[in-house]
Amino acid sequence: VSVKRDMGDIMAELQDRRAAPITRIEAQAFRVPIDVPVATSFGIMRDRPAVFLRIEDRDGCYGWGEVFANWPAAGAEHRVALLERDIAGLVLGQEAAAPEAFFLRLSAQTRIRAVQCGEPGPFDQVIAGLDIALWDLVARRAGRPLRQMLRKGAPASVPTYASGIAIDAADQLIPVAQEAGFGMFKVKVGFGQGDAEALLALKERLPATAMLCADANQAWDLPQALSFVQALAGTGLGWLEEPLPVFAPSGEWAALARATGVALAGGENIVGDPAFDAVLEAGALQVIQPDVVKWGGISGCFGVAKRALAKQRRYCPHFLGGGIGLAASGAVLAAAGGDGMLEVDVNPNPLRSAFDGQGGVLEAGQWRVGDEPGLGIKALPEALGRYRTASVECH
Repeated sequence: VSVKRDMGDIMAELQDRRAAPITRIEAQAFRVPIDVPVATSFGIMRDRPAVFLRIEDRDGCYGWGEVFANWPAAGAEHRVALLERDIAGLVLGQEAAAPEAFFLRLSAQTRIRAVQCGEPGPFDQVIAGLDIALWDLVARRAGRPLRQMLRKGAPASVPTYASGIAIDAADQLIPVAQEAGFGMFKVKVGFGQGDAEALLALKERLPATAMLCADANQAWDLPQALSFVQALAGTGLGWLEEPLPVFAPSGEWAALARATGVALAGGENIVGDPAFDAVLEAGALQVIQPDVVKWGGISGCFGVAKRALAKQRRYCPHFLGGGIGLAASGAVLAAAGGDGMLEVDVNPNPLRSAFDGQGGVLEAGQWRVGDEPGLGIKALPEALGRYRTASVECH
């Protein structure tokens, strides 16, 4: 069954259901101070931000979404203002019925504005959050878990792996992750000389049953990436994520793929169906990782997941944010099927952990999605109130 046919069946079902116009949008930005910064090869997060939004229709039915806010450092408050001043007016009064049609229409309506200011990313991110919220709303109105709204029979749990682990913090974070039931770990590299040797030493200290992956966050050029994969040859690395910049020529990705037996992964910085389709056709990436709060929301990422699986690729959604986006990522993964794994950041972050029991729960290395309607999130945890830095209501 084709992806278009799958989504078409879903849309037909939604259109048959009672719909009401969206009458209210709320968006809130949060920032949590952290003792230990979260390091990547391209920058350091010195606090943990998030943007959560809520839409409500005329009948009082509601849905929750999350907007990417990790970068730039001032991004969270900017996304709230962007929603209020540039996007909310295009959403209010529109029927809360068919999320995919909503996603396509809103993307088209904001394209010139995004080009005019040179900021397509922030527009994509706000639209992704709104798309998640609309899917949550229509599934809640239907009385069905979101994963079941996307695919009847979708399982209630998916496997996970531990993420957000900088190579120099691995000895502290991995034992904690092991105690939580994780058996697969993704370590951030790309900080300088010695990363390959440090990863090899780490692998030697792990049990033989543990799986280790590496994420370079676009740190290297082709010679540097080749040097890294040659140093790790034969070690059984699970995958190597973003070893090259997303804008590197396709020939360089192909050359790297030919030079290594390690699966290459990426997708969090790929934007749009044409770009994903080109990557799937090229074949260098074996692990496809769109980020549900960064581009596409549920509508875009579920479509990419289905096409990736049809091409015999592995779908493992990228995510490093708050509790709503994690719940949405888990729902899409459960609905997509395949042998993918859910990324779970193991760094302390109340914007994620305060939701425990809402939207899903981590149990022995599995993410149990739950059977509540929609995403299963009723309200933001009260404990997050002290971290709020911006809030708007549009109606």
